Amino acid sequence: MNKKLLRIILTVVLLVGAWLVEHFAALPMWQLLLVYLVPYLVIGYDVLGEAVEGIMEGDPFDEDFLMSLATIGALLIGFLPSAEPQFIEGVFVMLFFQVGELFEHYAEDRARKSISDLMDIRPDVAYVERKGSVEKVSPDAVNIGETLIIKPGEKIPLDGTILEGTSSLNTVALTGESLPRDVSEGMEVISGCVNLSGVLKVRVDKPFSESTAAKIIQLVEKASENKSHSESFIRRFARVYTPIVVISALALAIIPPFFYDSYATALGVWLYRALTFLVVSCPCALVISIPLTFFSGIGGASHRGILIKGGNYMDALARLSTVMFDKTGTLTQGSFAVEAVHPETLSEHELLHLAAHVERYSTHPIALALRQAYKNEADSCKVEDIKETAGQGITASINGKTVSVGNVRLMTTLGITPPVCERCAHQTGTVVHVAVNGEYAGHIVISDQLKDDSIAAIDSLKQLGVRKTVMLTGDKEEVARQIAEQTKVTEYHADLLPADKVDYITRFITAKKEGETIAFVGDGINDAPVLARADVGIAMGALGSDAAIEAADVILMDDKLSKIALAIKLSRRTIFIAKENAWFAIGIKVAVLLLATFGLASMGLAVFADVGVMVLAVLNAMRAR
Repeated sequence: MNKKLLRIILTVVLLVGAWLVEHFAALPMWQLLLVYLVPYLVIGYDVLGEAVEGIMEGDPFDEDFLMSLATIGALLIGFLPSAEPQFIEGVFVMLFFQVGELFEHYAEDRARKSISDLMDIRPDVAYVERKGSVEKVSPDAVNIGETLIIKPGEKIPLDGTILEGTSSLNTVALTGESLPRDVSEGMEVISGCVNLSGVLKVRVDKPFSESTAAKIIQLVEKASENKSHSESFIRRFARVYTPIVVISALALAIIPPFFYDSYATALGVWLYRALTFLVVSCPCALVISIPLTFFSGIGGASHRGILIKGGNYMDALARLSTVMFDKTGTLTQGSFAVEAVHPETLSEHELLHLAAHVERYSTHPIALALRQAYKNEADSCKVEDIKETAGQGITASINGKTVSVGNVRLMTTLGITPPVCERCAHQTGTVVHVAVNGEYAGHIVISDQLKDDSIAAIDSLKQLGVRKTVMLTGDKEEVARQIAEQTKVTEYHADLLPADKVDYITRFITAKKEGETIAFVGDGINDAPVLARADVGIAMGALGSDAAIEAADVILMDDKLSKIALAIKLSRRTIFIAKENAWFAIGIKVAVLLLATFGLASMGLAVFADVGVMVLAVLNAMRAR
């Protein structure tokens, strides 16, 4: 970019010098051509080279070819009978074309910066414990199971689990969130975050090629491969449009002079008009600004923690009519918590105390919820004779008492019929029954918790004109109904297998109107087929499975459902800016082309209609960031 700026400045100086030579030295035409060729070649050698390369490869019809043809014609037109020399105009056209290119590169750099900020998550080194010492190695040389030492200020190089230490992590590059995330022993950490405070020992769970940082970088790098419909149309348009323009310009130069008394005299006039026509018709503004708009939009979204895999998915997001959601881990947190404790013969505290101790060594999510609800799990109680019955529950001896924790089937095997709980009629979730020494002691209701922003996210989608919000879940009817009532989704379907979800979304896609699109939002491995089937698959990036992220088209790096509405807004704004550029460029060009055809447009106006419009369109495209 700096090199091009220097060339532009040098060309301006040389052009002023050439103009002075023309006015104060009476040089013949061919010598003046040599004088003006100096600034022309300084500013245009790369454009001429690209044009020659295109001709050699059999694909000449692009903006470089048009600019070369128009400017060379302007330099030579003065040699025709009765034609005025256009040396300054020829150099000016190439100069302003390069000025436009300079603005384009500047805009691309600005848009790419938001992408490069994301690329900074790529870790350069890893410090790994090996044979009693710490080695500095490349992240891709670390194996699964090895232990990393991560000091404050260092990036986390690979995904893993904390073995020792507590700290806060800066996750802004991954999620767009400015608040640090507190982590401690046993918690999972992902690559690309920056360790802010304490020293961490982390066990590596994934190789570098499968780490979060590596996958995000791959997704962003591949985003430009998925062209939007607008981008693809512009590329196809340019390939058809350019040869038509060249042929039209030739016809404009050659045919009208036949209707004059002197063909040679008229040829100069009409050749000048044809050259003006060529300069105006160059599709730079369209070819450059439309892809740049989508590139800027994708960069701006990634800066906010939304990864969109290509411009075509921005098109689809802008036209969403239906958004379908998985429940667990998407609308809900995917982690169980104790909702209510209903004792029969014990206090609430004692009932929860016994249940938590029985489940002390279980890895089941319900066991984890019970232990989290009872804060004093590590007391002096003696836990012995633990016996787990698959599909029923667990029995153990707690300080000499036989305590059974499980479902109705476990109670039945103990000869107990749990009483009907009227309070449970207004609660949904899993009911865990507790018996002590063969007598019923009470039950605990455990349920998945709704995400903080689920209700607001659904409301935001409706405000944006999304007509239907649908929940698809494998959970039971009563649980699905309660979540649907809380979130106010348009409809829900429960007790579904992964194949059932695919069937449902296929029905919706078949029934949708022309021009509308359907999105599915999910996070689990079983969501991957549905994410792939939807027009737009949206995955949870922080907690979602690798399979879901691979199958998705849009990834929410912080799992916030409210970002879906933001993604739609950004996409619609990007599409609007792209359309603004297209209509503006086409409108100006059509007007000036008509003027050029009738000899009412100068080469200066032609330069504005090409380069000026391109500069304005590029500046407008930058707003998509």
